[in-house]
Amino acid sequence: MAKVIRPLANLYEQLRRLPGVGSKSAMRLAYHIINMQEQDVKRLAEALLTAKQEVHLCKCCFNLTDSEICEICSDTKRDRHTVCVVEQPQDVSAMERSHGYEGMYHVLHGSLSPLDGIGPDNLYIKDLFERLQHEPVVEIIIATNSDVEGEATAAYLAHLLKPVGIKVTRIAQGLPMGGDLEYADELTLAQALANRKEM
Repeated sequence: MAKVIRPLANLYEQLRRLPGVGSKSAMRLAYHIINMQEQDVKRLAEALLTAKQEVHLCKCCFNLTDSEICEICSDTKRDRHTVCVVEQPQDVSAMERSHGYEGMYHVLHGSLSPLDGIGPDNLYIKDLFERLQHEPVVEIIIATNSDVEGEATAAYLAHLLKPVGIKVTRIAQGLPMGGDLEYADELTLAQALANRKEM
């Protein structure tokens, strides 16, 4: 029976806990790290610690930042009349890559999921309404995911925002660019039809 190399096994277990890293990937990464130069491993460890210690939430939109207010919230050229509500910080990055949005953001840090014990108090929903009292917002764009939790969160927010008198919109969903109709599932096609626009 092969003897377990405890430090390697521990590294493997820590890597396996990362999202999207399965057993094979964790083992491959563990062996790769063991074969790296010691100074490269130290740089990796320092980068992990520095990111954990210095990255925190923006006091305005709750996106990730290394300063008190994130780069987007402190940019005076951004449209402060529009706030796009997203689930996670990586959603802000995705929206920014599109170069199609110039407004502000609000990051919820999740979506409503009663089965997982995630309710409105576990998200930054109350903070959104506090922002609306101090900022000149005229439109809220809800850009949560199109899964069950994302749709429930969008419906919940729309219900709460309607009495406030602010325009509430939902990002359109449907077929991706270059997508073929024959490969689209029924729900995607239904969304594409529901979100059709006049040409």
